[in-house]
Amino acid sequence: MNTNVIPTSADDLEEMLTDGRVTAMFEDGKPKPEFGEFIRNYAKVLQGKGTELAAQVREETQRVLAEYLREHGTSEVNRLDLAPGKQVKPSNTAPGAKVDALFNSHADFLRAAWYRNGSPEAVQAQEQMRGIRNSYGSTIPADGGFLIPETLRSTLLQVALEMAIVRPRATVIPMDSLRVPFPTIDETTHAGSVYGGMVGYWTEEAGALSETEAKFGRVVLEAKKLTGYSEVPNELFQDSIVSFAAFLNQVWPKAIAFFEDLAFFSGTGVGEPLGFLKAPSAVSVAKESGQAGDTIVWENIVKMYSRMLPSSLGSAVWVAHVDTFPELATMALSVGTGGGPIWLNNGVEGPPMTILGRPVIFSEKAETLGDAGDLNFVDFSYYLLGDRQAMSMETSPHYKFANDKTAVRIIERVDGRPWLQSAITPAKGSNTLSAYVKIAARA
Repeated sequence: MNTNVIPTSADDLEEMLTDGRVTAMFEDGKPKPEFGEFIRNYAKVLQGKGTELAAQVREETQRVLAEYLREHGTSEVNRLDLAPGKQVKPSNTAPGAKVDALFNSHADFLRAAWYRNGSPEAVQAQEQMRGIRNSYGSTIPADGGFLIPETLRSTLLQVALEMAIVRPRATVIPMDSLRVPFPTIDETTHAGSVYGGMVGYWTEEAGALSETEAKFGRVVLEAKKLTGYSEVPNELFQDSIVSFAAFLNQVWPKAIAFFEDLAFFSGTGVGEPLGFLKAPSAVSVAKESGQAGDTIVWENIVKMYSRMLPSSLGSAVWVAHVDTFPELATMALSVGTGGGPIWLNNGVEGPPMTILGRPVIFSEKAETLGDAGDLNFVDFSYYLLGDRQAMSMETSPHYKFANDKTAVRIIERVDGRPWLQSAITPAKGSNTLSAYVKIAARA
């Protein structure tokens, strides 16, 4: 008599109760261990993942949530565009947007923010700015100075886009709080399933369908503080504030873009963003057998290309340290006892600035020649950039008092994380694939 068969209907349960199988699970009026196991398995069959009851619970949960949103108004619910590469736009809900109405220009804001400006208009604006900052509580640090108007913040970031490597290509997520969880597919292989567990079955007509489910994880973006610092002669605030506003619009964006990129490349994730070079999901392509140190050969590039996710081959870019240019420009393909140049065909025209049809970006932010990450093949749409929509500025007379200068500090809060959590084993083949491919060290 089989007591391991779990009933799946009322008829099956009635049969089991009358044929003695349940009685066999008791001894001297006390349940045996297998009775407890039977109860757990029975509950799992009736209400576990993939069952009709579980589907009903999901459906009812979604219905109640939709009803709640209708009753409380959906206009207050922020919905992000999750398309890879989508750029954040200036937001009228960001904290700094409330400051926009106080000033007619960037110069007016700088005048009001200067600690020595005691005019009635400046004092009134300063009080209003403090009130706006304090109304946001813990989301804006008390020592963060004055909120920068959203129009100025947007201008700074827009200019930074022209110099940055990662930000204009990343998936930018507006952060309305200090920590924002973002969904990700929990998958490590395409061998037998995709999206962390979804399987497609060929089914006979009227045959029973096999249910599968994807596994989801999350990446948590947590705003980190990036600080810019300048020392400004007091004469600029007194006599040439318009000139200083122009300086702010041109120089600080370059500094923001530079230090953002450094972290997005090789940040440790501790107190700063986690760079794609440090991602656990990054793929490292080993050097060739007998390859000399501090060199790049054509075989390195071909193998790096083959490790990119096939869906990203049309959007990935090469990012290389400028030290690698001599190696790339003199790279040759050996054919028998001869060979010829691969990338640079003559010394008259400039380099093609593409490799295998994809753009090449030279930067000092990549690792130097010979180190792991001096040449990279990356799809930045798989890099999440959390943009905290608050930026502040503070001035201080104390540090450079003897020089009659004002110390100016600008604070931006941002985070960055690779979207992929693991390299992917393809459906066929054993070499893992990723959106972040780098060449290993060649010492």
